[in-house]
Amino acid sequence: MINYKEKLTVDRELYPSKDIETTVESDRGRIFSSAAFRRLQKRTQVFALELNASIRSRLTHSLEVAQNARYIARTILDELKKNDLKTYGLEDMENAFISTSEMTSLIHDIGNPPFGHFAEETINKWLKINVLPKLESFESSDKETENLKILLSKDICNYDGNAQAIRIITKLQRLNLSYFQIIAVLKYTRGAFEDKPSNDNSLNYLKKKPGFYYSEKDLVEKIQNTLNIKSGHRFPITYIMEAADDISYLTADLEDSVEKEILSLDEVYNIIKTECQKQKEEFLLEIIEKQYEKAKKNEEPYQFNMFFTFLRVTLVTNFVKHVSNIFIQNHQSIFDGSFNHALLEYDKQSKYYKALKVLKDISNKYIYQNKEVQTLELQAYTIVNSLFNIYKPLLELEINDFTELLKGEKIDCFISKRLIKRVSSKQIVAYKNDIEKLAKQNIEQFNILEFYYRVRLIIDYISGMTDDFALEEYKVLSAIK
Repeated sequence: MINYKEKLTVDRELYPSKDIETTVESDRGRIFSSAAFRRLQKRTQVFALELNASIRSRLTHSLEVAQNARYIARTILDELKKNDLKTYGLEDMENAFISTSEMTSLIHDIGNPPFGHFAEETINKWLKINVLPKLESFESSDKETENLKILLSKDICNYDGNAQAIRIITKLQRLNLSYFQIIAVLKYTRGAFEDKPSNDNSLNYLKKKPGFYYSEKDLVEKIQNTLNIKSGHRFPITYIMEAADDISYLTADLEDSVEKEILSLDEVYNIIKTECQKQKEEFLLEIIEKQYEKAKKNEEPYQFNMFFTFLRVTLVTNFVKHVSNIFIQNHQSIFDGSFNHALLEYDKQSKYYKALKVLKDISNKYIYQNKEVQTLELQAYTIVNSLFNIYKPLLELEINDFTELLKGEKIDCFISKRLIKRVSSKQIVAYKNDIEKLAKQNIEQFNILEFYYRVRLIIDYISGMTDDFALEEYKVLSAIK
């Protein structure tokens, strides 16, 4: 049975509102006012450290995703109205449904580090080399402690922007969002400390990436229990966010590549046309030929804008209708959170999936493999890797010394005394709060967990930087400025 009143509730950690409308508006205000949200304007989408404001940042990308999500949510509701919204527990819940779809999309990338996905790989490589040996060296005289060490070893080397988003929302920014708004951001449902499931697992797609860390495990489980969401299952609105994100990628990177003069408009048209013919794709081919011809009738300065505007509008309209239909056709399993697919990839025989594949293949070949893009990624590697090396002394301190350091006491490490003053107080408060909750009866487990949260502290600080702040910090601390 589908009843959204079971999912869209007023529950939150502190000071819950009395009604769902106030809850939703409160969430909107908290998200829009968040510093973490504002920092997205200085985060890489594809092109790092971009000075041209026309090129998409994480913020402008997120705004586009949010608009697509509103469109999808409204389209779904219009169809559900034909059977009466009361059937689904959605009477008087339209605003909550649409707004949650929009806000989830708005913050879906809030955990992404500076310089995009390449930085994720850089962080994980650094952690494997520099943190795992230290973690493995901790004493573990019983099976329970040894298992904890193994679990945390998996967790700490699985940094992912999706998992970091949950941590930012709940621990670092402490936005106190409603439970349903938090869990809607959980795109992937596997803990970073859990093994990746086999291909025959019924939830293998939902668990293909880490969705949350051990540090947020208790809260995620609490929210799941409160909203009656089974372990490993998704919140239904998350499917809308994912589809909106996929749709936003259809032409965005190609458009930015033309703006940056990596490709010309004519090259984009010819590349898409050639790839469509190669893959025997007719739906996209018909659209681009029509829109290219239409754009060419305009004066040259307007051709670029007109082509991509027409193309984007046509594709979005068609794709929104398609994913909305998939949502409705699989409504029960989506509501339960067991639907083990992305909406846009569910029907691999559809013309929409084929068009999506063509555009993805083109982006991979002509944009992501472009020399300029890969040069920027190499620069990002140097910056992020160097910053972790610079802050490494904070991880080498004994627990007593680090405790004294946070108190402002003198310790025998002149580097660490200066480094700690550069770390954000929000990250330090999050570390302290996590440590205060630890049981101290088992000293071995306490020491292991303290180190784990200290590593999280450094990850939080560096991954929370904007592109230009990370570059500036690198220059200053590398003494090249």
